[in-house]
This record gives sequence, C-alpha cells and structure tokens, in this order.
Amino acid sequence: MTDQVTVLFFAALREQIGQESLSVVIPSGGVPVTTLRHQIEGASPAIAQALADQPKLRVAINKTLATFDQMVRPGDEVAFFPPMTGG
Repeated sequence: MTDQVTVLFFAALREQIGQESLSVVIPSGGVPVTTLRHQIEGASPAIAQALADQPKLRVAINKTLATFDQMVRPGDEVAFFPPMTGG
C-alpha cells in the first residue's frame, strides 16, 4: 500500500475546483484532517479558494462523517463537501 489518500470534492466544491478527486501522499503514520486540508490548499489556488469559500465545510473519512481533528491514514478516502440542506 502506498502512503496516499484519495480526496473527493462534492457539490459546489467540485464545480468551483473543476475536478472531482485527487490523490495526496501523506506520512505513513497519518495526519489530522486539518493538516490534509492545508496540504491540498497548497496544491492549487482553486482548491484553496473553494475551501475558503465554505465556512461550514463538512468532511467524511471512508464515507463516515468526521471532524477536522480526526486522523486520516494511508488508503483512506476523504470527502469534502458543503453542508447539506433538505426538506
């Protein structure tokens, strides 16, 4: 297994960034979601702007809602998305 995670972008984030996913190399011991977010923000101005435009950004790790202090491990799938609304 490589020390990569797959990062997915949904809804308005995907539209603003212009891509739905990317692979990111992380340390083998993992990193908190906040660290991963800073890493991907540094990869592209479009990603940095899209994430900054979402003050209530949500995150899921392996399809389970997570917090920004939870650890991401190599092989994980991390999804960023704006808050959902429903009726």
